[in-house]
Amino acid sequence: MVRNILGSILALAGATAAVWSPFRAWYDGRHGSTYRIDDLFSGVSATKAQVAGSILLPFAFAALVTLVGLVLRSRILVAVAGLITLGFAILWMVRQGQVTGGLSVDSSGNGLGQGVAMALGGGLALLLAAGLMSGRRAAEPEPRPRSDVPTPDTPYEAPYAAPYEPRHALPPDEQPPYEPPDSPPRA
Repeated sequence: MVRNILGSILALAGATAAVWSPFRAWYDGRHGSTYRIDDLFSGVSATKAQVAGSILLPFAFAALVTLVGLVLRSRILVAVAGLITLGFAILWMVRQGQVTGGLSVDSSGNGLGQGVAMALGGGLALLLAAGLMSGRRAAEPEPRPRSDVPTPDTPYEAPYAAPYEPRHALPPDEQPPYEPPDSPPRA
């Protein structure tokens, strides 16, 4: 239970970071919410997008998948949300690197910004949360009786032998009395 609670908190933090990341600077001060989702598949352009058509959309979808995964206590859904977040952030980095000839980070604020770090960190947090969660436990099935062991009401069949038959013919009450051995036991 503790693992599910810690995993849920980590998953919510990762989903929050992923959704918040497009509103931070991604590259050279340009916010992620200005990149069109089409730019991820056709190449980054200078055309600015509306918020609803920006790369916020896949991150919001990943956050929705995270919430559904937490409600259902599904590790797989939380992991899928992490993969969606990481996948779109890495795809953006590849497309941006193709346009600029490489990605850079420097102390003056040029290059990769905090938004990319938040998206990558959010995706990693979602994957860690999926690994931390214990998920839902399956109900224990009722034990079934073994069919290969005879029960008192079933007849003996192969490979089992017939019930034990005494080697002597006398009933127990007509047996000769016990006679002690002639010599003491050996040490």
